[in-house]
Amino acid sequence: MSTALITHTETAADLAGLLPARKRVAWQVAPAPQLIRAGAAMSRLVQGDRALDVVELDGRIEVYTDRDDLAPLAPDAVITQTGPDPVAELADLVLRIVLPRMERKAAEETRRAHGVDQVVIDSAQDMTEVGFSLIEYGAHVEPVERPDGGVGLEWTTSQGAEWGLWVLPGLAANGNLTLTYDGPVSGLYGLLPLLLPPHVGPALPDVTSEFTWHLTERFPQLRPLNADEIEFGRRDEASGSILLPSKDEPTDQMDDTRRVVAEFSRLGTDLLLAAVLHLV
Repeated sequence: MSTALITHTETAADLAGLLPARKRVAWQVAPAPQLIRAGAAMSRLVQGDRALDVVELDGRIEVYTDRDDLAPLAPDAVITQTGPDPVAELADLVLRIVLPRMERKAAEETRRAHGVDQVVIDSAQDMTEVGFSLIEYGAHVEPVERPDGGVGLEWTTSQGAEWGLWVLPGLAANGNLTLTYDGPVSGLYGLLPLLLPPHVGPALPDVTSEFTWHLTERFPQLRPLNADEIEFGRRDEASGSILLPSKDEPTDQMDDTRRVVAEFSRLGTDLLLAAVLHLV
C-alpha cells in the first residue's frame, strides 16, 4: 500500500513536542513507512537514527519502536483517548518505558559488536548531555570518579540537597543511568511523579512507621520494605529506593524537611532531560 494513502495521526505532532531534543535535534513528524493496522491513522516520529510509529484506531493510540521486521506484533505503549490529556499520558509512557528500553536494546547491540567498554563510553556521553542541560538551568556540575570505578556528575541545589548522576560498573552495560540523592524529602516531590507508574487500586500499601506513611500517602505507588526504607519499580522500568540515612534515626518523626537518601536506576537519558527542572 502506498504511504500516501495512510492518514496522518492527530497526536503525533503534539507527542513530538513533549519529548526532549537530543543534541539540539527535536523529534520530527514524518510519513509512515508502512501500514501496521488496516484503516488506522499513522505517523512516524524521527530523531536522528531513532524512530517511533504512532497509530490511532478505534479510540486507542499505540506507539511502536522501529524494528527490523515489517510487522511488529504488539505496541510498546498503548492508551485509550478517554483520559483528560491522552497525549501527556502517552508521553509519560514513552519517556518512562519506551525510550529507556530502546537505549537498553542499543546498548546490547553495541556490547555484542564492540564490547562493554564502548557501552560505558556511550553512556558517559549521554550523562554529559544531561550535565550540559543541568548547567543551562543553573547547576554547578562537577565530574567525579568513584572508588568502585564508576564515573559521574555531582551538584548541590540551593536548598543544600546533593544529587549525583552515574555510569556505574555492572549497571553500565544496560545503557541506562543511575541517579542518587541526599537531602530533604521535599526535594524529591517534583521528580517522583515522572519516575513512578500511575497508581492503580484504591488501597494504600501497608505502612510501618511515620516515615513510610508520610511518603506512601503522597505516592501510594511506593512500597515500604521496613520502617525506614521504601522502594518502587517493576520489570523493565525505572526502580528506586528512599531511606533514612541511618537506621538509628527514629522513624516516628517526619516532615518535608526530613533528610533522606535515595537511588534511582534504569533511567533513560530522555527522561532525565525532561526532569532537569526538578533536579536543580
